[in-house]
Amino acid sequence: DKDLYHSSNCFILLLFSSMDKDSQDVYQELNELKNKFQAMRKQINNMPGIDMSPEQQQGHLQSLRAQVQTKNELLQKYKSLCMFEIPKD
Repeated sequence: DKDLYHSSNCFILLLFSSMDKDSQDVYQELNELKNKFQAMRKQINNMPGIDMSPEQQQGHLQSLRAQVQTKNELLQKYKSLCMFEIPKD
């Protein structure tokens, strides 16, 4: 998520600026950063296709594109048969 990425970048800058502060503050901020990284890892692991290699993803993408092309061709075929009326808006 872009917001999470942006907030993490800002958080890192705040972390470095707080190095002069009490070590307890730094420890707390590091713990928050760790939690954000864990949340990002979880989001990444839940992404569709993350378990596939790039080659498998490309193959899957080609398969999906072929399906879309076939469905578009069928739609054009059925439109040309005029078996049903297409409502005009």
